[in-house]
Amino acid sequence: MTAPRTASAHAFPDEHDQEHRAMAKAATVPAQTTAAADAGRMKHTPDDENEVHDVLAHTDAGSCQVTPVVQFPAMIAQAVTDALRAIVQNAHRSTPATTPDTDGITRAQTFEEGDVYMLGAPYDGYFADRYLMDFYDVTDRDICSRMHLHTGLRFVRMMTGPGTRIRVSSLAPIHVTDVPGVTQWTPETFTDDAPDVPAGHRRDRYNVIVPPNSWADMQIPRGVSHQFNAHGPHAVIDSVHPEESIEAFRERINGYRMMAQTIFLADEQPPSGSCRLD
Repeated sequence: MTAPRTASAHAFPDEHDQEHRAMAKAATVPAQTTAAADAGRMKHTPDDENEVHDVLAHTDAGSCQVTPVVQFPAMIAQAVTDALRAIVQNAHRSTPATTPDTDGITRAQTFEEGDVYMLGAPYDGYFADRYLMDFYDVTDRDICSRMHLHTGLRFVRMMTGPGTRIRVSSLAPIHVTDVPGVTQWTPETFTDDAPDVPAGHRRDRYNVIVPPNSWADMQIPRGVSHQFNAHGPHAVIDSVHPEESIEAFRERINGYRMMAQTIFLADEQPPSGSCRLD
């Protein structure tokens, strides 16, 4: 995959700050001459799509925040999730969406948590992008996603339909916003033991449950652990990657690939019992 056109200093218009310009400039210099820039990298091997770091050594850079948004009648919630899931499913049957475009971007991709489609790609002067994800049902697959972190921040809207819940977890406490007079519902929260921790050790895992027919937003800082696991067939996320081009420059990743922009904290995906709800 060739680097997209956004991998240039021209991707940053005049109003953006000097840090962004410096990152873009550094991306044009051989890696061996950019020790200062490399010090900010998270990954050991930029294009590795299964890079695993030690869960015991990992320290979260901050905390995620979940904001309950709205709840709908079941029929409306399912209409929304079905329509968005169909976009992803159609993309994965589309030759143009599953092959690199003129900028080297493949819009239809696969992640551990579900199939994804890049709705809005970065371009010169705009370094963010947007994905839809059609979640896998962990009860059907008998497998959960791994705890992981990303090389850039994420802004995610979780959407559920009838008979479907999303369990979102982190190794750091998750803050749930509650604005009196505005917040319509309060999610269930609990703490359990994180799976896939070496024998003789333990780590807390913090969990929030998005109930059926609901929307909830989640803000995920760069380098903060998290995992999503959907229980039921009607689950979608609408995910904005505000610094997509920047993180690709910073990490020296070739193109935009969700798996390469991820660091996992376990070697293998655990069985569904590790993310059960009931």
